[in-house]
Amino acid sequence: MTRQSPLEALIDMAKDRVDSATRRLAECLAGERSAAEKLKLLSDYREEYRKRYMEAVRNGIGPADMRNYSAFLSKLDDAIAQQQQLTDHQKRLTQAGQQQWVHERNRLKAFDTLSQRQQQQQQRKENKQEQRQSDEHAAKHFKSGEEEDS
Repeated sequence: MTRQSPLEALIDMAKDRVDSATRRLAECLAGERSAAEKLKLLSDYREEYRKRYMEAVRNGIGPADMRNYSAFLSKLDDAIAQQQQLTDHQKRLTQAGQQQWVHERNRLKAFDTLSQRQQQQQQRKENKQEQRQSDEHAAKHFKSGEEEDS
């Protein structure tokens, strides 16, 4: 089993962190979407109920029914305000998750760049060594050819 270099270990850790940040971001996006859908449902229901209330007023309703309609609309408004706060909170969580994902991805890219530079440096070193060996071999071959001519 080959031993992993410190840079490879850092790259593996960075990949794990990117994966984890990706999962968290997906969860945040799902939470935001769910909160927004609930907000829309509440808002749509409130609008539908308001229309029923206006229709009832046009047809003539008693004071007790009017108070009941108003009280329920007020409760719907409170629920909508709470859901709006929850939706806003989920949006902030999503934004933070996006920032964390970008940070982790950039960190991984930096480690990848370092690894590529290290590999290129190693390749240049190996190429120089091969060239030196080739030059030495050619010089020996040339020298042995000169000795035979003498």
